[in-house]
Amino acid sequence: MKVSDFDFDLPTELIAQSPAEEREAARLLLLDRATGELAHYHVADLPDLLSPGDLLVVNDTRVFPARLLGYRVPSGGAVECLLLKRLDDEQWEVLMHPGQKLKVGARVRFEANGSALEAEVVARHFHGRRTIRLWSASDERVEVVVERIGHVPLPPYIRRPDADVDRERYQTVYATATGSVAAPTAGLHLTEPLLKRLARHGIETARVTLHVGYGTFQPIRGEQMEDHRVEAEPYEVPASTAEAVNLALSEGRRVIAVGTTSTRTLETAALAVDGRIQSGAGVSDLYLYPGASFRVLGGVLTNFHLPRSSLLLLVAAFAGRERVLHAYREAVRQGYRFYSYGDAMLVL
Repeated sequence: MKVSDFDFDLPTELIAQSPAEEREAARLLLLDRATGELAHYHVADLPDLLSPGDLLVVNDTRVFPARLLGYRVPSGGAVECLLLKRLDDEQWEVLMHPGQKLKVGARVRFEANGSALEAEVVARHFHGRRTIRLWSASDERVEVVVERIGHVPLPPYIRRPDADVDRERYQTVYATATGSVAAPTAGLHLTEPLLKRLARHGIETARVTLHVGYGTFQPIRGEQMEDHRVEAEPYEVPASTAEAVNLALSEGRRVIAVGTTSTRTLETAALAVDGRIQSGAGVSDLYLYPGASFRVLGGVLTNFHLPRSSLLLLVAAFAGRERVLHAYREAVRQGYRFYSYGDAMLVL
């Protein structure tokens, strides 16, 4: 199947540039994947839309302020750096701009709020990627300085600088495990009061961790969807979550993933033991596109995704291409907000 078969028209004004005033106030489009029927709600209605016994699985990864702004030493030219992955005590895999000028040996300084980091390019890779050595200009640990001077790595389609509000709102309320450069955005709609209301309705919640990498924004470059590859991302499934998921499956209860990252974690963990979840840590490069089978997923809460993206293909794999694209067209017609800070869709 061609990637162009997953295109749709989206007016620019529907790309959300800021979060909703209240997390639960986001609109929610319900898609019945068996019938294709659509209905309009709000995230606050979730307790009435799910059933007692459903198990909701969230991703508790925490976004760190991975975007650093600095200058070349000694020329003073502006440099932007996105920390992608820590390789060892000093070295990081990063995305740097301007990539052409930053050759091996180039020195960079990042400073703000009375703190600074020094960096040296030690290797060049494709598409602006670099390996750098990064160290603190003081005795503080690099992670402490990054938290102080780094910027929230908002997606490229949010065309404004990050603000103080993003430190809270581009983060789920249950985020605990630091390691992501992008938020698991479906979870941005959930609040502690909403999770408590869900629990009172007999809907359990369990956690997994998948650290979201820059690959989540990686476009599908080829014409055929089968030729794409998803970058590997580290995940962990606690023993308590594996037990809860396996019990739900054995009792015929639905397991509902909050987001595509929770989906990929569950389905990856299920591959090793024939449909049951295995606890532990690993990496997932699972690419789910139409034709894929789902061993665990009984429903998914997800945001609206970019055209031709692997995230859109995952949702289409679960609910059917035609039904998902019809839902997206209806969402556009109804003025839903799209992408990371946008509204949500519940597929059951």
